[in-house]
Amino acid sequence: MATFHFDLVSPEKLAFSGEVDQVDIPGIEGDFGVLAGHAPVVAAIRPGILTVTTAGRHEKIIVLGGLAEVSDRGLTVLADVATSLAELDRAQFAETIAEMEENLKEHEGSELDQAIARLDHFKSIQQQLSSTAMH
Repeated sequence: MATFHFDLVSPEKLAFSGEVDQVDIPGIEGDFGVLAGHAPVVAAIRPGILTVTTAGRHEKIIVLGGLAEVSDRGLTVLADVATSLAELDRAQFAETIAEMEENLKEHEGSELDQAIARLDHFKSIQQQLSSTAMH
């Protein structure tokens, strides 16, 4: 299988850089996979789980929004937050969700809509983490 270069960058660090077989991205308009030779595209990403496939091995990384750009040089994802599942503190993640739920009553109007949408994204990630496919 042909490979391509992939960089995953967050404000804190370069989370991944190397040659990969495939990257599956949680896009705002739907999940999509990138293989070598993919057409150039820029897409917004939603909070979710990004999957990097290299030599049959899958690495799952939680991303909390950002942009993905496919060019002739490869794929670059600029993520607001990027955390490998190996680094994730699941108890802290659950606590963050509980805090988000508690803080909903502090919002109203469009702010409330945005807070609910972000909470839904976090709960979706938590559900994916709990599924048997993630173990």
